[in-house]
Amino acid sequence: MTDSADSPSFRLAYVPGVTPAKWVRIWAERLPDTPLALLQTTPAEAADALREGTADAALVRLPVDRTVFSAIPLYTETTVVVVPKDHVITAAEEITLEDLADEVVLHPLDDVLGWERPPGEAAFERPATTEDAIELVAANIGVLVVPQSLARLHHRRDLTYRTVVDAPQSDIALSWPEDATTDLVEDFIGIVRGRTVNSTRGRAQQPPAAERKGERERGKPQSGGTARKTTARGAQKSGGTKSGGHRSGAPKSGGTKGGGRRGTGGGKPRRRS
Repeated sequence: MTDSADSPSFRLAYVPGVTPAKWVRIWAERLPDTPLALLQTTPAEAADALREGTADAALVRLPVDRTVFSAIPLYTETTVVVVPKDHVITAAEEITLEDLADEVVLHPLDDVLGWERPPGEAAFERPATTEDAIELVAANIGVLVVPQSLARLHHRRDLTYRTVVDAPQSDIALSWPEDATTDLVEDFIGIVRGRTVNSTRGRAQQPPAAERKGERERGKPQSGGTARKTTARGAQKSGGTKSGGHRSGAPKSGGTKGGGRRGTGGGKPRRRS
């Protein structure tokens, strides 16, 4: 997984339609000294890359072979139908599979929805790829049902799409070889799961040992000096305001209250000269 012992790197494969940009940005912020290399692959190539060790992890579409790979589901994609902009289907914001019953629905060989039986009427032959199917839709030969991310990936100005509410959906997952859960894989798992950098389930990023030692050395005298200064001020303030105030106030209190009573009652009268 590394180019050399002194230069670790993390290689992430991803299938068409998946956009790892957000996670790559977080990786660069948290692990700036560990390069992340992106490898765009087909679904079949992603599995091969993990088996052969040319990728450390991959963003793939489920299902995966769970006897070989671990996988964490991340999100489920909306399914849409791609049609020409002037198609009658565009009159609605959402449709059902029943609305496609009379349409020629293209079913490319790299289909990712795993139909038991595709809707609508079958085309004379299956396009080799989703990209080829998009070209056929533009030529008004049929319509295409795909995950929304693939519709966006192959966007054309003369085509649009609508949500198909009851179609199969595609689940995106992070996958890696079950016997190769490395520290860097754990780091990426923490990122895609939204863990903070100091999460107890993630690997907290520690500063260098020299930096930690310097912080401890700087912290000791600062902490002690502050405590002594505060204690001195606190004692001064406490003595002057509370104890000192009480002592200096005793004569005033006696003179005003007690002294007044003694002068009026049992005190000796002054002689007049």
